[in-house]
Amino acid sequence: FFHFYAGICSALKLTVPSHTIHGIEGQPLHLSVDYNFNATASEIQIIWLFERSQSNPKYLLGSVNQRVVPDLEYQHKFTLMPPNASLRINPLHLSDEGNYIVKVNVRGNGTIAASQKIQVAVDVPVTKPTVHTEPSSGVVEYVGNITLKCTVDRGTRVAYQWMKNGKRLHAGPNYIFS
Repeated sequence: FFHFYAGICSALKLTVPSHTIHGIEGQPLHLSVDYNFNATASEIQIIWLFERSQSNPKYLLGSVNQRVVPDLEYQHKFTLMPPNASLRINPLHLSDEGNYIVKVNVRGNGTIAASQKIQVAVDVPVTKPTVHTEPSSGVVEYVGNITLKCTVDRGTRVAYQWMKNGKRLHAGPNYIFS
């Protein structure tokens, strides 16, 4: 029985991105999913779930023969993209970061099923930096040292780099970075 079941299972192939998908906060994101099977089908069901770490998966939407049944709470945010099993998220929020699980069931002579997981990371664009000077006034040669503080209000994976006359500054006797 096990070998028969394993043989049936391999008849349905689900193709999803193998790497983490990065989306930008506030923008739409397309999760591309393709499936194919070598069986005759009377019904094709697609189910999408979302899980964040340490929480139960949430139902987003499903379809049977391309007739979509959304979760009413999320119906304006998630869209199924027929004829394959792709999902569109619009707009993307930070809270949408996590794992998306797609399950495809094909009913014909029996039922074959396959599911895959897609990891999504949400990036927040970096806002314009602000530079604060201490002391706020005074010519440096009279003060001794001057401190420049650069901050951004929002952004993921922010990296700072100081330039002078278009050239990158490096730490040395005149410049200390912290």
